[in-house]
Amino acid sequence: MFRITHSNKPLIIPRAHTIVMDISQFLALMEDIAPPGLAEEWDLGRIGLVVEGDRDIERISCALDATPAVLREAVGSGSDMLVVHHTPLWTPVTSVAGALASLLRPVLSSGMHIYVIHSNFDHAPGGINDALAKLLRMENVQPLSLGVVGDCPLSPLDIAGILDCPVVTWGNPDLPGRLALAGGSAFSPDLISEAARKGARAFLSADLKHSVARESPLPLLEATHYALESPGMRALAERMGWTYIDDPPVVRTWNPTSSGND
Repeated sequence: MFRITHSNKPLIIPRAHTIVMDISQFLALMEDIAPPGLAEEWDLGRIGLVVEGDRDIERISCALDATPAVLREAVGSGSDMLVVHHTPLWTPVTSVAGALASLLRPVLSSGMHIYVIHSNFDHAPGGINDALAKLLRMENVQPLSLGVVGDCPLSPLDIAGILDCPVVTWGNPDLPGRLALAGGSAFSPDLISEAARKGARAFLSADLKHSVARESPLPLLEATHYALESPGMRALAERMGWTYIDDPPVVRTWNPTSSGND
């Protein structure tokens, strides 16, 4: 964790009907929303308050990733706290130089805090996977060890339209029907097999490996990582009255043209 102090932070005038929290109050709030105990073991040390600023907290922004564009907008808007799903400090830090220094410089100079909710928010009620299931209008939803399975009234084309991203299918998904999903990179053979045992006809996630696709007992739908996880962070921001900062990656799909011999 970085701790920073400085004496020239801008004067913030409280707005009417807003709540100003100190950092301990905010941490208690976040641990209620996404309890740290729900985090996967590999995620421990990468969630929570990863950059500690020097402000009480009134204006809060929220995003999926702490990209340079997100950080510029959060700092520029006068945010006291940025809540993200993916930590900007995934690899243990031994020096702050180069790209990392460039990324963190505006944060450290502004006094803004950064708080991370990752796998604990994947598992939390109302978190990443619950929000995605709600967006896809799923019913009779049941939990998986990661993600959920439920009845989805949508076709793959409908899903692509709602997610606003390309969706690649491997096999022939029997949809509308029982769909399993897990936000992020969750194409695990064990998880796919669990979904099949719970009656899923297809499995939706991101970042699919060829070997997993070839061995899958279920048809697979591959969307982008951002499209699957950003709805949960956006829903959280709307629920809490925070500002959501959208910064999707640029994705283009290039299909081969006809040879003229159709």
